[in-house]
Amino acid sequence: MNENQNPLLIGKGLPPFADIQPDHVIPAIAQLLEQAHTGLTELEINLQPTWSGLVEPLDRLTEPLGWAWGVVEHLLSVKNSPTLREAHKEIQPKVIEFFNRFSQSQPVYKAFKSIYGSDVWDSLESAQKRIVEAAIRDAELSGVGLEGADKEKFNAIQMELAELSTNFSNHVLDATKAFSMTLTKPDEIAGLPPSLLSLAAQAARLDGDESATPEKGAWCITLDYPSYVPFMQHSQRSDLREKLYRAFVSRAANGEFDNSPLIDRILELRQQKANLLGYSTYAELSLARKMAPNVEAVEKLLEELRQSSYEAAVAEFAELQEFAKAQGVTDELKHWDTSYWAERQRETKFNFTVEELRPYFPLPQVLEGLFALVKRLFGIVVVAADGKAPVWHESVRFFEIQKEEDGQAIAYFYLDPYSRPSEKRGGAWMNDCIGRAKLTENGQTITRLPVAYLICNQSPPVDDKPSLMTFGEVETLFHEFGHGLQHMLTQVDYSGASGINNVEWDAVELPSQFMENWCYDRATLFGMAKHYQTGETLPESYYQKLIDSKNYMSGSMMLRQLHFSLVDIELHHRYEIGGKETPSQLRSRLAETTMVMPPLPEDNFLCSFGHIFAGGYAAGYYSYKWAEVLSADAFAAFEEAGLEDEAAIASTGRRYRDTVLALGGSKHPMEVFKTFRGREPSTKPLLRHSGLKA
Repeated sequence: MNENQNPLLIGKGLPPFADIQPDHVIPAIAQLLEQAHTGLTELEINLQPTWSGLVEPLDRLTEPLGWAWGVVEHLLSVKNSPTLREAHKEIQPKVIEFFNRFSQSQPVYKAFKSIYGSDVWDSLESAQKRIVEAAIRDAELSGVGLEGADKEKFNAIQMELAELSTNFSNHVLDATKAFSMTLTKPDEIAGLPPSLLSLAAQAARLDGDESATPEKGAWCITLDYPSYVPFMQHSQRSDLREKLYRAFVSRAANGEFDNSPLIDRILELRQQKANLLGYSTYAELSLARKMAPNVEAVEKLLEELRQSSYEAAVAEFAELQEFAKAQGVTDELKHWDTSYWAERQRETKFNFTVEELRPYFPLPQVLEGLFALVKRLFGIVVVAADGKAPVWHESVRFFEIQKEEDGQAIAYFYLDPYSRPSEKRGGAWMNDCIGRAKLTENGQTITRLPVAYLICNQSPPVDDKPSLMTFGEVETLFHEFGHGLQHMLTQVDYSGASGINNVEWDAVELPSQFMENWCYDRATLFGMAKHYQTGETLPESYYQKLIDSKNYMSGSMMLRQLHFSLVDIELHHRYEIGGKETPSQLRSRLAETTMVMPPLPEDNFLCSFGHIFAGGYAAGYYSYKWAEVLSADAFAAFEEAGLEDEAAIASTGRRYRDTVLALGGSKHPMEVFKTFRGREPSTKPLLRHSGLKA
């Protein structure tokens, strides 16, 4: 198969998604791997310890393979299919084998070491220095110093971990897909909002019941978030909530999709890997690449936040129990009751429902508001460019970002907004499709513009209505767009440090969490909250209610994140394989101080905790809180400037753009933060924004 026939061999530019088939994967990747191996062998013989003799040829060597493999991994997450899975599974070990060889290359490592501290070093820009330092550190963390049996063992561990992580993710997808609850009687749907009934009827039609309608049923409820969450919040049937809840917390915890043995094996291999590299625990190895100096610093921050939120969460639960009692509930609240009663209490306290707001947040209008905000803050214009790029699904959109002053294109992004449980993994994420870099092509220097993938899983349009978003889905979109901005507005011209590349993992959530604050900004909210049928703006009273309800149950929300973070650190720092506790027992022990209600015996949440077992958050889930301290403090700079003062907002916005968004991985995040804020971060704004400290 030649390049004309195999689209994965193009190696650059926007991927031609429509042409890419699963049977292209193995031949293309195999050919690219062969070229990369040959190229690396030649480079090892001829390399010079200079930027142009080492870094540039290494980039050129890995680009075509990185491009193609990036497309395959992307499609696996948004267009999963049995044939694509098989192809991925077959070729993945060979890809890992190459990257192991690449990162363990002695000649390359020695060349990087000899740049460090030489005359060449003094001539490098700060971005280039950070890239060299990261290359040395990453080689050391990839086992470059290992010999013989240790090296073989390390490489075998890398291989097995990658396979386990893919299997873990596939099991969660399969287990989510395998369960559904079909409702046919009117009393089974008591309390459910029209938006969920439409979605559930649509799911039933996809499941083969062609006559299903929102009014008459059948209604198919699934474990996919847009279905599960509203059902738990609104269904009046406690027995059905219990059935759904038990299925949700035991996902991927038994039968053919059981992730329990995978968890044990992943933890065991990570521990072995850490030991081989000279670390006593995997958490210490993980932090070697992060902003937090050590495990103690992480636990100190988490404990400080835990003390501020635990009592608040206990009080919130007691108040909820009282509220339910006043509505005639005689028993203690169970796990599957809390979402339901928390919604009823919210409606009573703030006199509105989450569902009432949906018609004011149609996706096209929300995008307009988001784009108006980034124009105000950062002087950029977002324009639709649908049709200018091939897409992987007809609902995917494509956009161009331009400079406000001259209309020049500076970046592009895809937006894949809707949930597709049969082929797309849950959650929301930003990934880079193409990174910014200065390249020389045919003797001409050009700047390659960045392209981002923004992926959400919100309620799709149903029947003739646009996608009507919950306020939580609006926040998620703003969050992912924040990641996208850091990727797209970078000013760094070296791919190793442009965008989010080389940004310490616990600082990577700063720009995303920062953007969520703007959902509550008056000008931003009124700019986008318009009724999809009448066009009328959200009534003022609702704005006040949203602000008032922002910190509703915030102690419980904070505690939930701290629970995940502490379990993650404990599993990777103190857990003993084959010791006196299972991972599940360890979680129950920590739950005593991080959960108000202990988990049910069959609650195997860890079996679907993809962030740490199939994503990049292992011994790093704390990053959300670590970065939230930074993002709350960054937003406080705008509050201090005055949110109503357009000129002050614009100048603060430009400063934020020129530091946090532009500098990417070219400087240490603490240095970047201090350049923007003029000082080190403080936890006060986060506690104030969460309503946990005056």
